[in-house]
Amino acid sequence: MEKLVYIAWKRNGDAIEDFRKQLVDELGPRLLELGARKLTIGVADLNENIGSHSAMKIMGEGAEISAAVSLWMESLDDRQPLEETLRSITSRLTGYLVTESVPLACPDRDWPDGARSPGLTHFTAFPKPERVSDEQFYEAWHGSHTPLSFELHPRRWQYVRNAVARPITPGAPPWRALVEERFRGLEDYTDPKRFFGSKEVVARMLDDLKQFADVEQMHSVPMSEYILKS
Repeated sequence: MEKLVYIAWKRNGDAIEDFRKQLVDELGPRLLELGARKLTIGVADLNENIGSHSAMKIMGEGAEISAAVSLWMESLDDRQPLEETLRSITSRLTGYLVTESVPLACPDRDWPDGARSPGLTHFTAFPKPERVSDEQFYEAWHGSHTPLSFELHPRRWQYVRNAVARPITPGAPPWRALVEERFRGLEDYTDPKRFFGSKEVVARMLDDLKQFADVEQMHSVPMSEYILKS
């Protein structure tokens, strides 16, 4: 099977609550009917809850992104009906074929498919700088940054890395990494003492990022998660 990730922007004037209901309750089941074997939907409906805690959490285009739809299909050749379904309620849709890696899987999931997952997901997308080779990019992202991220976010509950193989929609931004980091509760995310391990590890993280990413090109936003089919 192949994993596809779609980033969606709602139409101007649509409330995020209405968009969430359409996407999760109405389009979600339709996507499963059209061939999605697994389906997880993240909705950016938490910005008001973050408020003054948004520094380094709502970055770049993250302020405008409305949702991230992750699905698995037998073949991406059959994706057109699913894309048309998503486009029916969005103003913009970009899609990517990705390879998924899960350095940290949720160890104690106890809620059913279809229910809102506890806590929230920090979603981040970023490109590979031209100054960095593919080998350097993955060696730094996977080899040094991933281990450091466990020190940076000691309360992180799940960590999913999606390495972009290629864009699959016209005009998609050249993002190479789509990252999902899950936290058990809002306080684990908004309280700096709970979110970050220490000031020292934050400084190390910022230095480490320079090896493979440019902070000004990173786009991030907190999302509510709905696993419609696991």
